[in-house]
Amino acid sequence: MTASIESTSADPRCPPNTPFSFELYPPKTEAAETALHGTIDTLAAAGPDFISVTYGASGSSRTSSLDVLRYIRRHTGVDPMAHLTCVGSSHAEASSLIREFLDAGVRSFLALRGDPPEGLSEGDSFLGDLHSAGELVQLIHRVQAERVPYQETPIPGLPRARAVKTEREHVRIAVAAFPNGHPRSRSTAQDIDTLLAKQAAGANLAITQLFFHADHYLSFIQRAREAGVEFPILPGIMPVTSPGRLRRILELSGEELPSDLAIQLEVEPTVEGQREIGIIHAATLAARLVAGGAPGVHLYAFNQHATVLAVLERAGILSAADTRRTHSTRPTGGSAAGSHPTKDK
Repeated sequence: MTASIESTSADPRCPPNTPFSFELYPPKTEAAETALHGTIDTLAAAGPDFISVTYGASGSSRTSSLDVLRYIRRHTGVDPMAHLTCVGSSHAEASSLIREFLDAGVRSFLALRGDPPEGLSEGDSFLGDLHSAGELVQLIHRVQAERVPYQETPIPGLPRARAVKTEREHVRIAVAAFPNGHPRSRSTAQDIDTLLAKQAAGANLAITQLFFHADHYLSFIQRAREAGVEFPILPGIMPVTSPGRLRRILELSGEELPSDLAIQLEVEPTVEGQREIGIIHAATLAARLVAGGAPGVHLYAFNQHATVLAVLERAGILSAADTRRTHSTRPTGGSAAGSHPTKDK
């Protein structure tokens, strides 16, 4: 085995109160749905800030995504975050979708434009009425404002009287950020300008596309702050536990090959050894990011709990006792299928 727990002893460790969150994707079968409920229960017991649920291209997982979000809301105390894409949607369709999620009690969103279907260009009319994630952010705020323009509350001592409350519920709207550049961007400056536009539209959080080296994120954050981006930017971390998974991730995300990680995974002959390498790499990355000022970590969970909880324990965010407690909440595991790194903008 080429890596061991001791190899991280010289690396920084995160403070135990470091915020963290997870990403899941909707199940495709009844068996996967049952397994996912157990995974959600176990992850929720660890105390994440939120659990996000992906949304299939062109709304292909609309119902199943909403079902997972409802489960999180009804059976845990964790905030569910809905991924939303707008490519190919009319204003009316997107508004109806947003209202459906709001009516289900969802108050956190990850607003993504979405990639054009294969064979269509950027100028194709199929792309719909909304042309950017910033426009989707604005629409979420607008639908929320129109949906509950005001609330009436009883006045103590006056049974029939009602006071008008104009303060609206807070809606958390996250957007994507790209430390190494979006595949369709002409320059890193354009990526920062896009992030500023999302901020101006009303976004109040960003989550990054995956990356493999801490300085990629830290240098991106410095440029973003100098340009005027103010909201928190969470680093997205994906534990890579096999050479095949790494190849698939690179294919989907467009990231460059991390040669050090790739070599370690290729030369390690055992599945358990490869998993350990991936956990160590992700935990070390998380600790270095938090030491560099990251406001927390967002983990792509692959609909499994054991690996991401091991990453949090190894990084110092969870203690061994915390991890044992979360594993004891439900014995079921997650689906073995992979997650989908987004190239949405």
